[in-house]
Amino acid sequence: MAESRRLLPFMAVYGIMVWLVNGLISPFYPLASKGLTGGAWVQLGCLGVSTALMVILNNSNALIRIYSRMVSASFIALCCLTCFQFNSVSGSIVGLCIIASYLCAFRSYQDKTATGWIFYAFLCLGMASLLFPQLFFFIPVFWMFMMFQLFSFSLRTFMASIIGLLTPYWFLMAYFLWQGDFNWITTHFQSLADLPFPYDYHQLTVGQILSYAWIVILFVTGTIHFLHRYLADKIKVRQFYGCFIWMSILCIVAIALQPQHYDCLMRLLIINVVPLIGHFLALTRTRITNIAFIVISVVTLLLTVFNLWMPSLTF
Repeated sequence: MAESRRLLPFMAVYGIMVWLVNGLISPFYPLASKGLTGGAWVQLGCLGVSTALMVILNNSNALIRIYSRMVSASFIALCCLTCFQFNSVSGSIVGLCIIASYLCAFRSYQDKTATGWIFYAFLCLGMASLLFPQLFFFIPVFWMFMMFQLFSFSLRTFMASIIGLLTPYWFLMAYFLWQGDFNWITTHFQSLADLPFPYDYHQLTVGQILSYAWIVILFVTGTIHFLHRYLADKIKVRQFYGCFIWMSILCIVAIALQPQHYDCLMRLLIINVVPLIGHFLALTRTRITNIAFIVISVVTLLLTVFNLWMPSLTF
């Protein structure tokens, strides 16, 4: 199944079916009527484009050393698992920008003059921060990746990252200057100081907690397998997986400490976990791991059904 060419089309149909079922249980609203908090077709479009970018990310960087669509298939499966996020268009746009940022940043591997790719990578991060300002806390992490994982950090690429990050805000500043109203900018950056303590976990549903716990288990499984077999991969691929592992750890901690940002942080976590679990599912052939594949598939499907069923209790 991991090497089948039918896997991705099958998962695409599966994703559309879950989206439709979720829409029947929790009706969506047009984008125009609820701003960036609704819009089923925009959500489906973002999911489709994000999946296509995951395919490109896998193929262009050889994340799995055999032909396999397991990374993109796992992405669809985990997105469907967290189907309660389907009504958040802003979260979908953030996830799309993060994938595009990885795609551009990885092109700069061992190239300290790749100012163009770094600019585009941080431009995507800047656009995502317009909807999720807490992403600014992760920017130093991306600089660390440039230094120690991608080996592309230099004064030129650092300046390119600053310019790319600020470019969306320059356009907004021109618009607000024309409007004569800067309240949005003030409120936007003030939200960075919104770090409540003690943490309010009561705002999380049972489905959100179970989904978080399961994805953490998948992360641990994929990470242990990769660290056990990493010598079989090229050095370049190992560096990329290092980015995924460290970013996953940061997202896991961030969700635990700031659950009010669950929506965007969970999308970021899924993006970083799917290469790890895809690597595990595609490159293992033992009897135990084959059983693990079945268990992972069944549990993921059951949790997806559970998250679809929960809203029907209040429908």
